[in-house]
Amino acid sequence: MTKYIFFTGGVVSSVGKGVTAAALGRLLKARGLSVAVQKLDPYINVDPGTMSPYQHGEVFVTEDGAETDLDLGHYERFIDINASQASNVTTGKVYAEVIARERRGDYLGGTIQVIPHITNEIKRNIRLVAEQSQADVVLVEVGGTVGDIESLPFMEALRQMRSDVGRRNTLYVHVTFLPHIGASDELKTKPTQHSVRELRSIGIHPDVIIARADHAIPKEHIKKIALFCDVRKRAVIPAVTSDILYNIPLLLEETGLGDYVIDRLKLKQTKRPNLTEWEEMIANIRQSKTKIRVGIVGKYVELHDAYMSVRESLYHAGITNNRDVEIAWIHSGDLEKGKGWEQFDGLDGIVVPGGFGERGVEGKIMAARWARENKVPYLGLCLGMQVMCIEFARHVLQSDEPNSTEFDSHTKHPVISLMPDQHALEDMGGTMRLGSYPCVLTEGSKAAAAYDAELVQERHRHRWEFNNSYRDRLEEAGMVFSGLSPDGRLVEIAELEDHPFMLGSQFHPEFKSRPNRPHPLFDAFLRTAVARQESRETAAKNGVLPVEEMAATASKK
Repeated sequence: MTKYIFFTGGVVSSVGKGVTAAALGRLLKARGLSVAVQKLDPYINVDPGTMSPYQHGEVFVTEDGAETDLDLGHYERFIDINASQASNVTTGKVYAEVIARERRGDYLGGTIQVIPHITNEIKRNIRLVAEQSQADVVLVEVGGTVGDIESLPFMEALRQMRSDVGRRNTLYVHVTFLPHIGASDELKTKPTQHSVRELRSIGIHPDVIIARADHAIPKEHIKKIALFCDVRKRAVIPAVTSDILYNIPLLLEETGLGDYVIDRLKLKQTKRPNLTEWEEMIANIRQSKTKIRVGIVGKYVELHDAYMSVRESLYHAGITNNRDVEIAWIHSGDLEKGKGWEQFDGLDGIVVPGGFGERGVEGKIMAARWARENKVPYLGLCLGMQVMCIEFARHVLQSDEPNSTEFDSHTKHPVISLMPDQHALEDMGGTMRLGSYPCVLTEGSKAAAAYDAELVQERHRHRWEFNNSYRDRLEEAGMVFSGLSPDGRLVEIAELEDHPFMLGSQFHPEFKSRPNRPHPLFDAFLRTAVARQESRETAAKNGVLPVEEMAATASKK
């Protein structure tokens, strides 16, 4: 029978439940167990697809086309599994289903209530993950903090799950924070005690407490938490903030958490945990490396979580290419105002990520121009590919008219246009081209060399596409459409011939990158950036540093 591990958070928000769940998933997988994941989000949106990145961070897309919470990215990267549509459930999704059933008359005229109808629907979604995955263990994280009003139906559903499937098949993990009082230089356990009391008041008694802190946790504090929260001392797990995100599984393994979970749930591990590859990766990260500066040009750069998977993918490529990636966060809107161009000095690569809406687009186009004119490695993701094509079309046609109909519906040169099947849609949420689609690579292209394959599957999230009316004209000028849909209709990858690496993908490769296995496009991009850096360093040593005009002035015209 499938075992369930439920994660709740206390004291403060953003305490690290997602990373903790992901890290434990890694430990269980290392013991030969199959793992599935789920995030329960209390907000009323059906999914985060229509939410501003400033509100929610990035929208993570699964293989089967779900727009989900960014924590699912942590799950996939740490555990190396693929989440699914069932892996993210919101209050909005739950209520929408219950109301739809009520309208159909499925409840035989009964009064619809939070208990049992809403809680039953939550439990149905939890069991659905187990049914679809057939996993040994399902990790379920509840968003928010214990005590939040909007979380109560989810908490009640978790409480009921123990009665439904049995105590031996459920484990409650409570992640809390121990604040540090500077004046007295001590950690405080009282907030954790209050948090556990709140949790117990709704009928959930935690089996494990993960005590997060920014300072070392004294043993007496562990004993105190165990005593006052009525939890085994062995089950109070110190989790001091790590300087390396991917080191957390190793830190938790040292505490004995993996063995405790195996013992408590009577799980049958098929092998001794082998984390050698992970340990070697962390050792590699800790080694002193040459820094390399890569610019991320976007319009949400104030909130780095808006580009979490892009950032992590660059770090993954840095591990493989023996570089410490230093990211320059460049606001595309500032570039339009003539500001921020000093950040381009010393860049060895530029990434333009996805996005929606007109704000900051011209700044992204200017960044693409700068990269093209200065032969600086460029990787465009979704909208990043589209602005690359728009910029090149403006260069070829010697006109400022080429644009996307997303930003100028009356443009004379709609290089990017709305996909035909999107014209009749009224709902904005969940209606884009979402999920994994095949892409055929052109032999001899940079894309084919990066993948070392003829056919790949990649995740999409877009409404607009390259307009094939401009394909011949841009090809004649030196653009290579190196990735196409199997029917040849959709441009999936575009690259430039006369450039070290200027490539854009309509899909989002960042969603499939792993810390121990970087995505091929990010790997190839950074490898080219490293070559450029080394060439510049060699030239400087020889006293013949190439003169590169910062095209900022030209780009602003």
